Amino acid sequence: MKTVHNFNAGPCVLPKEAINAAIEALKDFSGTGMSVIEVSHRSKEWQAVMDETEALWKEILNIPDGYKVLFLGGGASTEFLMVPMNFMEKKAAYLKTGVWAKKAFKEAEGLAKVFGAEAVCVASSEDKTFNYIPKGWTVPADADYFHITTNNTIYGTEIREDFDCNVPLIADMSSDIMSRPVDVSKYTMIYGGAQKNVGPAGVTFAIVKESALGKVSHYIPTMLNYQTHVDGSSMFNTPPVFPIMVMNYTLKWLKKLGGLKVMEQMNIEKSNMLYDEIDRNCMFVGTVANKEDRSRMNHCWVMADKYKDKEADFLEFAKSKGMVGIKGHRSVGGFRASLYNACPKESVEALIACMQEFEKNNK
Repeated sequence: MKTVHNFNAGPCVLPKEAINAAIEALKDFSGTGMSVIEVSHRSKEWQAVMDETEALWKEILNIPDGYKVLFLGGGASTEFLMVPMNFMEKKAAYLKTGVWAKKAFKEAEGLAKVFGAEAVCVASSEDKTFNYIPKGWTVPADADYFHITTNNTIYGTEIREDFDCNVPLIADMSSDIMSRPVDVSKYTMIYGGAQKNVGPAGVTFAIVKESALGKVSHYIPTMLNYQTHVDGSSMFNTPPVFPIMVMNYTLKWLKKLGGLKVMEQMNIEKSNMLYDEIDRNCMFVGTVANKEDRSRMNHCWVMADKYKDKEADFLEFAKSKGMVGIKGHRSVGGFRASLYNACPKESVEALIACMQEFEKNNK
């Protein structure tokens, strides 16, 4: 197989151990003589996987009693709708820190008009192309919930603080979940697409505080009601079987490495290495100047003004060195390297060497 260094923002690099185990499950799942994509989701063998996967989430994230972990379809984009559908009665508050936060707020605004409610933005960084995390905002005390997006994949910012919030706190953690310890008790709900740190595309995780459900007066369509999936243990309808299987193996890999404290230190080391090179290299400029706002997951940079005409050259050079997925999002350009959990340190070192060689040959 061709050797590449995968920096894609999602779907992205996954542990080889999980991929290889999933391949075997595709051939023969749990000794059933059937592939995992053939077996009934009502079988005892599959039920064991569902139970184990939820148990792994609870153990690794230290999730308190009273929370249910759900495995759903539809991606985080469907959660943008489900969150206000389940939690908004009179007012919802949002922090707008990027494209995905903006899309989540749009869904709340739309439903607020239907319900006769209100969706408010407490602060936004859109004035500077989402290249910082707003500070000094206040959450309305009468809000039904406050929604944040902890990591901004497109512009490269991240919130790593678990806020003490005066209203129920809900977080989209699609792209930084399982990258650090999280105090789940401070959240009413955490959700996200799996295709960054915890599995392939096709399954969405939702960690829901059960006592917070059933508080709204309006009708919730069955499939959009979290209570439906709590009551059905994520199997009201056929779950996304294969992505959950890969998630299971990915979480086992993470647990074997030593859990989230170990993973956080590994991510800090990789992230600091790359940011140090971006800041040192005369050909490049980081797009997030405030270091405390920089994402450990998605590292964004552009060519320095003096070398603007070298962008295409660098992309081609990086490609020749085996770098995959470093072109910036189409809406912003430049470069982006996503260093998710399974991205090895060796790949970061290879990217840094590539940047240094390009500088040597072109400055």
